[in-house]
Amino acid sequence: MDGERSFLTEELEAGLQALRAGASDWASLPVGRKAAILSACRRSTSRNARRWAEVAAQLKGTAESSLAGEEAITGPWAVLALLGRYVETLDQINRWESPVLEERRIRSRPNGQVVVEVFPAAAYDRFLQIGLRAEVWMQPAVTRETLPETMGVWYRRPNPAPRLCLVLGAGNITSIGPLDVLYKLVAEGCTCMLKIHPLFEKLGPIFEDALAPLVAGGYLLFAYGGADVGRYLCNRPEVDEIHITGGQATYEAIAGANATHKPITSELGNVSPAIVVPGRWSEAELRFQAEHLATAKLHNGSFNCIALQVLILPEQWSQRTAFLAELRRVFESAPPRAGSYPGSAQRYAALCAGRVLAARIMVEADANEADEVLFSTEAFCPLLAVVTIPSSDVSRYLRDAVAFCNDRLAGNLAANVIVDARAMREYRREVDDAIAALRYGCIGVNVWSGVGFLLPPLPWGAYPGNTPEQIRSGIGVVHNSRLFSSSQKSVLYAPFVPPLRRLKPPWFVNHRNQAKIGMALCELEYTKSPLALAKIGWLTLTG
Repeated sequence: MDGERSFLTEELEAGLQALRAGASDWASLPVGRKAAILSACRRSTSRNARRWAEVAAQLKGTAESSLAGEEAITGPWAVLALLGRYVETLDQINRWESPVLEERRIRSRPNGQVVVEVFPAAAYDRFLQIGLRAEVWMQPAVTRETLPETMGVWYRRPNPAPRLCLVLGAGNITSIGPLDVLYKLVAEGCTCMLKIHPLFEKLGPIFEDALAPLVAGGYLLFAYGGADVGRYLCNRPEVDEIHITGGQATYEAIAGANATHKPITSELGNVSPAIVVPGRWSEAELRFQAEHLATAKLHNGSFNCIALQVLILPEQWSQRTAFLAELRRVFESAPPRAGSYPGSAQRYAALCAGRVLAARIMVEADANEADEVLFSTEAFCPLLAVVTIPSSDVSRYLRDAVAFCNDRLAGNLAANVIVDARAMREYRREVDDAIAALRYGCIGVNVWSGVGFLLPPLPWGAYPGNTPEQIRSGIGVVHNSRLFSSSQKSVLYAPFVPPLRRLKPPWFVNHRNQAKIGMALCELEYTKSPLALAKIGWLTLTG
């Protein structure tokens, strides 16, 4: 055993030394050459897409079911999409020394806050996500005049210092590790050692082949093993900084092992809320939103850092009982899953103890209960707390719901707001004020905030202001293909129901064609083939 450990240590040290040498090369590499390497990664990732999705589905127990589509969409497709947008941004930097924004996409809120619309950008964006749009809200100090200076900041430095980042990969969504690595490489100029989470070790060879051009250049290497390997790497002098995606306990363990006090960026989970604005919904609208919010809870078996955990409903809403009945029906009819994240059964049992559950998932919780553990603990299991807040006045209800989210719920990564078209017209100012007041890094309006994870232009991370002492959902962002350095939050907007009622989003857990659509998306992202686009449209309509 000691011999094996010694060999492993020598191998890791050799890898770190190679990455230190690669860091100097990467820091000075021409931007056009970096774009060419990422283009080569697109080809190799596309070549590995099917195998990646299949192995991931086998690991999670969803192979041969429609749920396998989750693995294609949140795995290779997410990486292909980000690679493509990074190549576009690097091409712009190569030509104009900065990412380019169209003036028509920039606006200012009444208080002067600068907002940039980043999605849709291409014609096929509009086809794939009908009605979806996304904005990036900047921090208050940013003005329309200074906005360009906050983009691609690393590329404005005359002689950036070479840096090596240790990326500690997550074990729930397969693309997280590769996406984090790509951000550190492109946005911050770091070479990377990616430690693969033990749950994903079978995917390691696929990741290595998908990102082989970066490995061949000496800019990326992979490490395997348990917590002991992570602790060892954290304290190596070759490592300049650490990035982690995970939970609060994991962060605390890594921070505790960081004896040399290296900078740590992080994306940590939260107790994700959804605020429902009272309205008058048709039966079809009740059904659609039940499927939508059930997906926000059940996607990936609930093992997401932004899985819906607290559903906030207005007390005086006449359709409250009908909506909960519809939601219960969707939960009861959801496709079964064979896989389970380690420790989830124990967490579920502990959190459910002494509670009355509906559909084995829903439980009522009191917003005024100071010690409610569901407000302070990321469940990471299929459990949804339903909270009722007085609602005789919509304006007061929204203020109280926002205050509850900001002040009572753990974390500040992502939140959701559900509002029908009629209520949006009637309470537009109140809803906008609520979105502005929510202190979360991503807010989905009529769309699960998890979609924000998949849109490359959106910075993904906690609301700014966290500290190592009060870490909440972490420090820093990833993804962010436009390379904003001073973003405050990302906001997504979608129609309350699709313009065509049969256009159920393919990521819904009860979409029958999700698996086929996932692979078709990978094909489309790489080839931009009209045939792949038509195939996705047909599969969406018939799912």
